[in-house]
Amino acid sequence: MKRKLMFFALAAFGLASCNGFKKGDSGLLYKIITDKPGPSIKEGDFVSLDFIVKNDADSVLANSYEMGHPQQFVQKIQGKGDVFSGISYLSEGDSAIIKMDVDSTSKGRPKPQGFKGKYVTYIFKINKVIAKGNLSDQVFNGRINDFLKTIADAAKKAEPIAINKYIADNKLKVTKTASGLSYVITKEGSGVKPAVGDTVMITYIGKNINGKVFDTNIKDEAKKAKLPINPANPYKPLPYAIGSQGMIPGLAEGLALLSPGEKATFILPSDLGYGERGSGPVQPFSPMVFDIEVVSVVHPNPNAPKPLPQLPPQPQPVKK
Repeated sequence: MKRKLMFFALAAFGLASCNGFKKGDSGLLYKIITDKPGPSIKEGDFVSLDFIVKNDADSVLANSYEMGHPQQFVQKIQGKGDVFSGISYLSEGDSAIIKMDVDSTSKGRPKPQGFKGKYVTYIFKINKVIAKGNLSDQVFNGRINDFLKTIADAAKKAEPIAINKYIADNKLKVTKTASGLSYVITKEGSGVKPAVGDTVMITYIGKNINGKVFDTNIKDEAKKAKLPINPANPYKPLPYAIGSQGMIPGLAEGLALLSPGEKATFILPSDLGYGERGSGPVQPFSPMVFDIEVVSVVHPNPNAPKPLPQLPPQPQPVKK
């Protein structure tokens, strides 16, 4: 809830504020909303921040609050007037609006496809700064790791609470397996459930526990979620072989429970998903939600020719 309140407060301030900006390098403009005491961010410092990115038409291009995790990086200015040079005016606890002049920083390169206006507007909230200063790399990296471990421990502790809240908020009557997978059948199917060696053809929508869609093979759902449309993606049912290596454990378990034509919602704890490492938009110790439909089940052909056995390599004669 606090994250949502911060998002709405900063977004409203960004929409309402058009004066009082200070000028930085290469046409960059910045306005500090909340100014906390402390040293400014310097190159080499570790920074954790939340952000909203918009264009001049106030279309939101990216939003860490919706993603459910902050951005973390070591500060390095790429060029005059870039967004990192704007971040160097800030300190831990600050919030600010930074407007980056795309024409000045692109150096003759074309604007991003579909971009409208002169500025990219960033609304930042600086959560944590770890100063590099004169610290050795070992001590500096140790402090970063300690901070990241604190964040991971908090996420791990909050995970079952988030799962239970999702189930309650969506009024789901779930069945829970011994492994911790929670699922609910939303449409009954018919026929024999898939077995090891079968291939299921599925459509899916993958979401973070906050409801933000991160992947789908349904084109209309991808557009609704404002995901980039990948021209190489056929947006049709995808095959998954039951028992194959590399499948997300919670999905592998859940798909074996569904008959052809069945629809279900799976709620995967992180240990049945991407675990303590996370993957892409899924952060460490993050549960996932999948809406799945088994379109069909393909059984292996018992009359298909069996592959020939592989003979062991023959020893080569030793040259004398």
